[in-house]
Amino acid sequence: MLRNALARSARTVSRATLAPSPARLSAVISRPALLSVRLNSSDAAAKPPKTPEQLAKKAALEARDNLQRDWDAKILSYEELLPKTQSPSPNAYLIDVREPDEVIQGMIPSAVNLPLSVLPAALNLSSVEFKEKYGFDKPKKDQEVTFYCRSGMRSSTASDVAKRNGYTNILNYKGSWLEWTEKQGSKPSA
Repeated sequence: MLRNALARSARTVSRATLAPSPARLSAVISRPALLSVRLNSSDAAAKPPKTPEQLAKKAALEARDNLQRDWDAKILSYEELLPKTQSPSPNAYLIDVREPDEVIQGMIPSAVNLPLSVLPAALNLSSVEFKEKYGFDKPKKDQEVTFYCRSGMRSSTASDVAKRNGYTNILNYKGSWLEWTEKQGSKPSA
């Protein structure tokens, strides 16, 4: 008996929804017209054109955002770095960003030491001040600069710091000192 009552009520509900009333029918017919009016109201042609000042401001903001965006430098492998250490170029820098007490373990040939802790301030020095303080010429903004550290974390940070300071040709040897010593056959001292 309960089964019959449920079946009857289900049939009644489905018939009521299948046969729309005249009011419901007119609402369904008028909706597409409202929808097209709504879609056309946000048409881009309705917006006034941007002035040259607005376009310049937008371009400046996009350029600033590009500098501040998180970014990863091209990652070098051991095989790509090896030739750079065997015949270094005066137009390319290999920078070890480890602290001086870590550099005692050794350095990759042709590298110079510029600790990550002083890198942001160092990149803002004049060329003369930089050379006096660190003993080598300050890299130019478009010169190739490769960073490495002990395990690859600080070199990634150094790449980001350099990019935010306007350097454009940045490489990251993520294998860093640990991979270098492993591939060269000598182990770092503990």
